Order: sequence, then C-alpha cells, then structure tokens
Amino acid sequence: MKEMNKIILDHACRIAKELKVKALMLYADAASELPIAKDEKPCFNLVLVTKGEEELPEELNTLGTVINVPDVNLSRVGQIKIAITKGIATGLFKRGDKLVCVSGLPKLGYVDSILVIDVGKEFEVLTSHNITDITQGVHPEVFSEALNIILELAAQGREGRKVGTIFILGDHEKVLQLSRQMVINPFLGYSEEERNILNPDLLETIKEFSAIDGAFIIKDNGAIVTAGRHL
Repeated sequence: MKEMNKIILDHACRIAKELKVKALMLYADAASELPIAKDEKPCFNLVLVTKGEEELPEELNTLGTVINVPDVNLSRVGQIKIAITKGIATGLFKRGDKLVCVSGLPKLGYVDSILVIDVGKEFEVLTSHNITDITQGVHPEVFSEALNIILELAAQGREGRKVGTIFILGDHEKVLQLSRQMVINPFLGYSEEERNILNPDLLETIKEFSAIDGAFIIKDNGAIVTAGRHL
C-alpha cells in the first residue's frame, strides 16, 4: 500500500508544480501509510483532510493545514467538495485558486484518485464576486459546525428516518421580522451557552427538533434563537 501511495503522491506533486496550484489537498484517512518521513518537508503546500474530531498523528499534524470533515459516508468527490467548502468558509481557499486533490476510500487503505479543482468554477455560488465572504457576519467555526450537523442529518436522519430542515445563520433580527413562529420556541428560556450549536451536548437536541416544520434561526455566534420558524 505504501508503494502505491508514494506513486500517486509523486504524480500529484508533479501536477501541482506544473499547474502552479494553491495547494495539494490529501484525504489522509484513506492512506494507511503516507510516504512522508517525520522530518521530511512535503513537496507542496499541503492540506490534510480527516474525518471526525480525532487529531491526526503528530508526525502528520505538523505537515500542513488540517481540515476536519464530518464522520459520514462520502464518495471521493463528496470528500473533496465538503473539505473545499470548509476551506472557503475559513478563508483558506478563494476564487481563482486551483487545487490538486488526492483521495480514496478509507476501507481500502490507499489513495487512488487525483482531481484538479478550479475553486472559482466548481464553487461559483460560494465564490461569486457578489459574495465577498460567505461567513461575513457569522463566525467561521459556526458555519463549519452547521455544515457538519447538516451533513450528519443528510446521511443519518433522525433515528433512521430521513429529515429535512433549514438553518439560517446571522442577521437573526431581520429574519425574525420577516418570519413567524409555527410552534412554541423550544429554546426559549435557555442561556446562549446551553443553546449554542458549538455545544456538543446540544447535537441530539438539534437532531430531535429537526423533525419540526420550519427553520432554525441562529445568531452569528452560534446561539440558536428559535426553531420551527416559518420564513
């Protein structure tokens, strides 16, 4: 496996250099053994993608920037799209950037795919000239966590049942003026810390209330204002 990973990574490095891309993005979980020694400098500006919140081994963690994606089943292209979306949200990538992406399936233990992505063309909605910053007015970590929750709901649903919901981030006062409550606000009376989507103890509660008709309205700092809101 290590030999195959080395061959794929060598080719990806050559492509990255010839195309003068922004970074080489590697789905680290798909490679059981990365052909990079502890003190070896990567061939290119490296972005490592990993599932869940578990940290990569120290020898990998120091090789480049790390992007965490939700621990849900994703295709090779799905892995890349989610990682780039989170990279755009945190300011790591922007319109005009090109990336060489190396991916594979974790269960196989090796990487097997190389894709060249033009961020401006592939993610036009997120990098439009009319959108200077998709997280303007919203903390990047809040956008990132909302994306994680949305992906978990899309993949797992609630107790095995498919659900659909809406998350509105930022400018909550304006949204409240243009909407109405469909049910009693389930978050009324709780402190902002208790009802913040960055609070891991709230995840199951959010999944439970995702079955309610209407939208979640969330402040720029991640505090949920209400759920069950008709827009």
